[in-house]
Amino acid sequence: MISIDEKICRDLNQASEREWLETNGLGGFASSTITGLNTRRYHGLLVAATQPPVGRSVLLSKLEEVLTIGDRRYELSSNQYPGIVYPQGYVYLKEFRLDPYPIFTFEVDDVRIEKHVCMINGENTTVVQYKIASKLKKGVEVRLELRPLISFRDYHATTHENSTLNPDVAIAPGLAAVTPYSGMPTLYFGHNANSVQATGEWYRRFQYEQERRRGLDYEEDLFHPGTFVFELGAKQSATVIASTEKRDATNAGEMITLESKRRIMMAKTSPLDSELSRTLALAADQFIVERGEQKTVIAGYHWFGDWGRDTMIALNGLTLATGRFDVAKSILREFSKHVSEGMLPNRFPDGDELLEYNTVDATLWYFEAIRAYYEATGDVAFIKDELYPVLVDIIDCHVRGTRYGIQVDEGSGLLHAGEPGVQLTWMDAKIGDWVVTPRIGKPVEIQALWYNALRTMEAFAPQFGEDQHRRFEGMAILASSSFNNLFWNDTDGCLYDVVNGNSDADASIRPNQVFAVSLHYSMLPIDKAKQVIDVVERELLTPIGLRTLSPKDPRYIGNYDGDQRERDSAYHQGTVWPWLMGPFVEAFLKVNANSPESRKKMSALVNGVEAHLETAGLGSVSEILEGDAPHRPCGCIAQAWSVAEILRAAKLIIQSNAEPRARGQKISKTIKPVQARAKAPLS
Repeated sequence: MISIDEKICRDLNQASEREWLETNGLGGFASSTITGLNTRRYHGLLVAATQPPVGRSVLLSKLEEVLTIGDRRYELSSNQYPGIVYPQGYVYLKEFRLDPYPIFTFEVDDVRIEKHVCMINGENTTVVQYKIASKLKKGVEVRLELRPLISFRDYHATTHENSTLNPDVAIAPGLAAVTPYSGMPTLYFGHNANSVQATGEWYRRFQYEQERRRGLDYEEDLFHPGTFVFELGAKQSATVIASTEKRDATNAGEMITLESKRRIMMAKTSPLDSELSRTLALAADQFIVERGEQKTVIAGYHWFGDWGRDTMIALNGLTLATGRFDVAKSILREFSKHVSEGMLPNRFPDGDELLEYNTVDATLWYFEAIRAYYEATGDVAFIKDELYPVLVDIIDCHVRGTRYGIQVDEGSGLLHAGEPGVQLTWMDAKIGDWVVTPRIGKPVEIQALWYNALRTMEAFAPQFGEDQHRRFEGMAILASSSFNNLFWNDTDGCLYDVVNGNSDADASIRPNQVFAVSLHYSMLPIDKAKQVIDVVERELLTPIGLRTLSPKDPRYIGNYDGDQRERDSAYHQGTVWPWLMGPFVEAFLKVNANSPESRKKMSALVNGVEAHLETAGLGSVSEILEGDAPHRPCGCIAQAWSVAEILRAAKLIIQSNAEPRARGQKISKTIKPVQARAKAPLS
């Protein structure tokens, strides 16, 4: 449980930086700040996924709330208009809890009222329920008015007053419905109100501060179709169920109870018995959504869809660390259907556009995800029958050459990638035609991933009756020899970030080199691996992840703010990425042979993330933070690979504690030169 007290709740500056998130397993969500003051165009009580997991539309933006006690009226809502916040209902907010869904406690004139907001898994449905939480004085009458404000638009856009909106409200006992625009779903309100009155009026010029900061359209008009009036007593509750389906308000309590039980079960999938791990396991569930009959991963909330790279990196922590092997299998199967020319898609678009295949690393992370799945499940039949032929084809396509200059260099056995104007690695910021970090040539993490893929295939082949393991072994040996000759930077005692040719090398101190140590199969000898991790720790490590560039570099940008161009310019030039904590922890344990001291140090690092869970996206981990202290959270409030890799790191530490000597021996072998590498756990 996360609890925010009234000191923060009633401080609008602090409260506005804390956001809650509810998801529905379809790609839809509900979200706002803890005061209910919407600061983003993505905020709303019902953002429905009309074509799961995409087609996301903000249907219900919010509920304006007026509490009447006797003859006195109190506005519980908060909104930002030009130059003013009105009303200022946050001054009555006593507490906010995430337990396991958002609960707001207001205290007005000795009356406490609790507001519960819970999204139902598998439906575009949000239940909002108000309950009196204190003893009422005899004879005191309490009334609650709720005024829905609707927008009905794409979640990347804003809406403004217009004459095409249909203002009609269909009213029946316990149910009201609006269909403002043709082609959009009907929004149903299941309720237990004493009365419903159609109104039909516009509320104008709401302002969204976060969008203003981002240099985007930040004003919106919202439509008020009708008002629900509830007479409240000590044992009564006011309920509104906003849904794209007809829902009965009398079932609200049961719906919330079942959803709470489901979440309790999700929390129990945590790899260790700690509040941090349980909270992250629950957060992990928010990213797993449906795509047709299979599963996929939403890369981040509020604005990401399902991305190939993010999914493959996050799969281990979201599903394997939490024991959800059926979900992992479904995700791997779904992505196998979309391999094209030996490449996984980088992004599934929101609309009807074609899939985007502009990534070199997503495909290579697919090998690692499958290897980890095999290690966790031993599911030989699934990999042999459905995935292994796809993997062989991917290797062959990379040898022959595929899109954007992605091809194995015949002389070195390393993987070249990139063309001018295209961003292929995870450092993918692009402004117009300007690729901020182009990294054309042989990026260090791509070579590490390529080698890891070859060794994985070498280990797989005998299991499936294939005789290609010698081929894969030979390719891996050549790649390893070339890598150690070309990538070692003697001056800085670490690895070059990109090598393009025999003499052109980028010596930027970036975190990408950590993968040459952290991945299951490594090309580096132990002495060099230790040096790499020493440099990464000294130059890049922060309490919440790794910086993307050393502060000593003249290109380093310690702040992340401004319009889209300014932000994209800084995106990989110093910002901290929490997901990189996973590979750092794994690499640190490896080079220190899982010593008690290393386990203690990494445990403290991972546990330090707990404070972050109460500062931005409550109960989750942000996409990025500023490189300069105090490392202000930025970007998405909840990012799949951030949550996943910290969960995976927690599990690694547990495994290390459980069998430190055995794991230390095995791990140290995997980072020795190839001729002395350990046998694969697949054999």
